[in-house]
Amino acid sequence: MSESDDKKLGMDRQITRRDFLNGVAVGTGGAVASSALPSFALGALAEPVAAQDKPGYYPPSLAGLRGSHAGSFEAAHSERDGKFPPKGATVKDTKETYDLVIVGGGISGLAAAHFWRAKDPNARILILDNHDDFGGHAKRNEFRSAGRMLLANGGTWAIESPFPYSKVARALMDELGIQPAALEAKCYRKNVYKHLSNGVFFDKQTFGEDRLVAPAPGGRRGGSGSLEQWKTFLEKAPLSAEVRQDIVRLETSETDYFLGLTSDQKKDKLSRFSYKDFLLKVVKVHKDAIPYYQTRTHGLFGVGIDAVPALDCWVLQQPGFRGLKLEPGPHPRMGYTPRGFAAPKEPYEFHYPDGNATIARMLVRRMIPAAAPGHDAEDIVSAKFDYSQLDKSGAPVRIRLSSIVVSAKHAGEATAAKQVDVTYVRDGQLANVHGKNVILACWNMMIPYLCPDLPEKQKEALHYGVKVPLVYTSVAIRNWEAFEKLGVYNIACPGMYHHEMNLDLPVDIGGYESPKTPDQPILVRMERTPCLPGLPERDQHRAGRGDLLSTSFDTFERNIRDQFARALSGGGFDPTRDITAITVNRWPHGYSYEYNYLFDPEWPAGQSPCEIARKKFGRIAIANSDAGAAAYTDSAMDHAWRAVEELHSA
Repeated sequence: MSESDDKKLGMDRQITRRDFLNGVAVGTGGAVASSALPSFALGALAEPVAAQDKPGYYPPSLAGLRGSHAGSFEAAHSERDGKFPPKGATVKDTKETYDLVIVGGGISGLAAAHFWRAKDPNARILILDNHDDFGGHAKRNEFRSAGRMLLANGGTWAIESPFPYSKVARALMDELGIQPAALEAKCYRKNVYKHLSNGVFFDKQTFGEDRLVAPAPGGRRGGSGSLEQWKTFLEKAPLSAEVRQDIVRLETSETDYFLGLTSDQKKDKLSRFSYKDFLLKVVKVHKDAIPYYQTRTHGLFGVGIDAVPALDCWVLQQPGFRGLKLEPGPHPRMGYTPRGFAAPKEPYEFHYPDGNATIARMLVRRMIPAAAPGHDAEDIVSAKFDYSQLDKSGAPVRIRLSSIVVSAKHAGEATAAKQVDVTYVRDGQLANVHGKNVILACWNMMIPYLCPDLPEKQKEALHYGVKVPLVYTSVAIRNWEAFEKLGVYNIACPGMYHHEMNLDLPVDIGGYESPKTPDQPILVRMERTPCLPGLPERDQHRAGRGDLLSTSFDTFERNIRDQFARALSGGGFDPTRDITAITVNRWPHGYSYEYNYLFDPEWPAGQSPCEIARKKFGRIAIANSDAGAAAYTDSAMDHAWRAVEELHSA
C-alpha cells in the first residue's frame, strides 16, 4: 500500500495501539515491561524493583501486540537453539525454597496450586510465568472508551467442552461458584442483536470483487437454510452460475453418496479423507466453491477444510451429510473420536466478557485475597487487581511474572533427589529457586529443553504435538452504527486476513454493562489462524507459528483497517474516524494439538504421545492441556489434579 492509502486507513492516527515499543510499555499508567531488556546481567546487580511491584502496573489495559508479547519468549527461544545461557552470565541464588514450584501461571498452573493447598493448607507455593500477566491463554483485554469499560477475551473464549466436565473440573467450578447455565440465563442479553443477521464478505482478491452479502443462511460457521434462502443469498454473491448451483445442491439436497453402506461404514470412509476431498470428489462441487468453505474450520482447528476429516465436519453440521442418515455418536475406529463431538449432556457453557480470564482471576483471588476485592463469580468481572500483592515475601502463594524458566533440574539423581533447582530469567538476570516438588504447567514442547535428563522416549513424545497458532484481535470502535445500517452483527470473511469479525457478545454481569444501542462504543472481535493449505496439519501449524512471530504490529493494523474499510464501506464506516483502539493477541503456541487421523497414527491405549509425555519424572510432574491433547479449560484442570496426585502419592 502507498503512503496515501495508509493515511486513508488512519495509520497515522494516534490511537491506543502501540503500548509496546521494542518490548517496553509506554503511555499506560507508568507500567513498564522490564522483562524485555535485551541483554543479560553479567555479575551481581543491585536488587531491582520488579515491574509488577511498581505503581500503575496493570497489564490487562495494555494494547498493541499482546498474547505472546515481546519479552515473554526470547530467552526460551535461545534455550531451544542451544545459545543459552550467554557466555559469562551468572546465576543468582535467591535462597528461596518452596514446597511446590509451578512453572506456568495459566489455568492449569493456578488450578494445581489450588489443588495442592487443598491437600496441604500450610504449603508454600511459587508460580513462575513468562508473561507479564497471569492466566496463560486465558487473557483479559480491558479498554476505556467514552467513559466506560469494555472487556474482551484475549485468548480462551468460554467455558465449554465437547464432553461433560469431569468430577474434578466440575467440583472446582462449583467451589469457585461458577454455574454456567444459571449465569447464561441471568447475564446474556440475547435481544440486543435479534434484528441483525450473519453476513459474508466476498473480497476481490479471492472472489473477483468486494461485496458484503446478508443475510447469510445458517449460523456463524454455516448450517441449515431453506432452498429459497440459499437462492436469494447466492443471487447477490459474486460467484458463477455453476458455483451457485453447486452450493445450493450441497446445502439443500439429501443425497446418499454411499448407498448400501451402514452408518459405521460411512463414518469410517468419512474419517479417512478431508472435507475438501469430500466436497470435490464425492459431492463433486465446482473447485471455485471451495474458497467459500475453506476457512469454516479455522476457528476450531486452526487449519482449513483441506486438513480436517470429513467426519469432523459432519459433527460440526457442515453441509453435504444430510442424505447419509448417519447415526448419532462417534465412530468406533480405534482411537478416533471426531474432534468437536458432543455427547448428550446438560448445558454447561458460558462466556464471561473477558473469556476464561475470569476463572484465572478467581483462582488468584482465592489464593491471594489481597490481590482483588469481592467474593463471588460475578463481582470478579469488575474487580481491579493489585499486582503488587502477587509476590509478597512470606505469603503462602506467590506469583512471579515476567520470569522465563530455562531449567528445572533435580539436585542429584531423579530417583533420590530431595529437591529440584529451577532457574529463570527476569529483568536480564538469571536466578534460581528450589522446590521440594515441581509441576511443569507450561507447553509440552519446551519441557525437554528445561529437563534434558528426561528419558529420550518421553522427550520425543513431548515434542510431538505442535500447538495451533492463532490470533484474537479486539478492536474498539466509536459506535456500531455501520453494522446496524448493514443489518449484520457477524461477518464471515473467508478470503481476508482475519477470517471473521463480529460484534462482542452482550453480557451484563457484576456491574459490567455491555453496549446496547448502536450509538455506543463497542468492541469488535476478529480471528486469524495462519496456516499453509496442502501440508499435513502439524506442518501447517509450524508455518503459521513462523508467520506470527515475523509479523509486525503495523502489518496487523494495516490489514485490520483495510478489512474494516472494505467490509463495512456500505455502512459508512471510516477507519480513520471510527477505530479508537486495537489489541492484537497473537499466540504462536495457541491451542493444544488434538490428534488428526488424516495424518496421525492410531496408537494403542497408553501409547499416544500425550500419555507418554505426561509421565512423572522424580519430583517433577507435568500439567497442561497438552497432557490430554485437548484444547479445553477442563482438560487443563484435570491434568493439574493428576499432577498433584502423582506427587502426593510418591
